[in-house]
Amino acid sequence: MIAASDEFFAEKENLIKPGAATFSPQTFGHKGQVYDGWETRRRRRAGGGLPDDGDHDWVIVRLGAPAVVGAVVVDTAFFRGNYPRACSVEACYADGYPDAAALSGELVRWTEIVPRSPLSGDAAHVFEVDAGHRCSHVRLRIYPDGGVARLRVHGRVVPDPALLAGLTFDLAALQNGGDIVGCSDQFYSVPRNAISPGLSRVMGEGWETRRRREPGNEWLMVALTARSVIAVAEIDTSGYIGNSPGAVRLRGLDAPAADRAPDAAEADWFDLLPRTGLLPDTPHRFRLAGDRRVTAVRLDVHPDGGIARLRLHGSLTDDGLAAVRERWARTGPGS
Repeated sequence: MIAASDEFFAEKENLIKPGAATFSPQTFGHKGQVYDGWETRRRRRAGGGLPDDGDHDWVIVRLGAPAVVGAVVVDTAFFRGNYPRACSVEACYADGYPDAAALSGELVRWTEIVPRSPLSGDAAHVFEVDAGHRCSHVRLRIYPDGGVARLRVHGRVVPDPALLAGLTFDLAALQNGGDIVGCSDQFYSVPRNAISPGLSRVMGEGWETRRRREPGNEWLMVALTARSVIAVAEIDTSGYIGNSPGAVRLRGLDAPAADRAPDAAEADWFDLLPRTGLLPDTPHRFRLAGDRRVTAVRLDVHPDGGIARLRLHGSLTDDGLAAVRERWARTGPGS
């Protein structure tokens, strides 16, 4: 969170808390009812009248990584008599780590990605965005004031090639442009948790399947940053004590369209890590033999269970780095 015009009743940091908003009626602090969201004071014109139509509050959020935005969710959960009547969203790309003053300067160009749109109380509003350029920050404007529980900005990460060239890094990580492209089951938690930043603190922050009662096994597929060679696989079962997989198998795929990995023929997949037993509640690290080029991986868990984190450490091939550089240039401001 960078800055907000006002956060009198509830602080801006609540907007990006993980999980859905909660509410406890008749829970009062020294400024009134406690809300799990961002809430500004009531705006007033001189003399006590209603604010002008253009008078509004705003908040600026730095995204977790540069990305091309595909959708924005403005959730007014539990704000029933104090929600804004409308909102709009702008986005910009700025190098480095600019502060609020720099983001308000003439050198930063903000582009509207969600036009001013009506809001209702206690509802999640989904706005589709058709943007071809990457952004690093978004600015939510609310008209004229009120409360928003959660702000979600969905998109595809565009990693900076300058931070990846010549380095070993996690090729599966969301912040580096990796993503889940398929899975067999996500009953308890979503597979994207397995490639999310940080450590899993509890089992609900990993990927866990239901108990399998038929032959076979569960699996997930990950599209990597770009074509690369994986040197080390980290398969972490931390937090999964009575529900970890008994074994795993890791396979690779080298195909131009990594996001179409679920459509690949069985013969196109090759072993990176043969079926290997796992322990509960343990970070496992495996050095992978060979130097096969990979664009996607499939993790098979036998027969089912939970994986806290999957990390695939390696480096980009020359053509993989070229592809990352091309996408960075193609999604740049003004390109």
